[in-house]
Amino acid sequence: MKNLKTIAIAALVVLSTTLTTAQNKKIDVKKSSIAWVGKKVTGQHNGVVNFSSGTLVFKGKVLKGGEFVVDMNSINTTDLQAGKGKEKLDGHLKADDFFGVEKYPTAKLKITNLSGKGNGLYKVTADLTIKEVTAPVTFDLTVKGNAATAAFNVDRTKYDIKYKSKNFFENLGDNVISDEFELSVNLVF
Repeated sequence: MKNLKTIAIAALVVLSTTLTTAQNKKIDVKKSSIAWVGKKVTGQHNGVVNFSSGTLVFKGKVLKGGEFVVDMNSINTTDLQAGKGKEKLDGHLKADDFFGVEKYPTAKLKITNLSGKGNGLYKVTADLTIKEVTAPVTFDLTVKGNAATAAFNVDRTKYDIKYKSKNFFENLGDNVISDEFELSVNLVF
């Protein structure tokens, strides 16, 4: 009986030291950022959009998941100055032609699969939801200390944003807007 008790205690100690519980690390929404670039035939525009919330899930030092919410009302064009078309472009991006922020005030990203590539680099597959349409995106994410970075492209037409897309409209000429927009994400947690 004493041997059985000793074995049980030893097994419990081994199990508790090998199983690390997951840790949720909230991002600092004030220090974290999302920069975007949208391109058209005649040039491009860039800007930022803010996080509402976000959490990365770690097991020890290994990234296991994450989920983020973006405040779509915060869309802000940074390459134009006030009075130079900035208000018009920001308003158009918030309108139904693009993100329809009155009806869809948030976008979400939830990590669904991760594979480590070594040295803090992960291949991430995530569900991105924009305008209540969800489609997968894949990108590399680098984690160093209390920060993480990623850069990837999003095909807007997968989220029912078809305005001036050459794949949906003919004879647009120089008015074509690229179907993909670029995102550069910096997370601080």
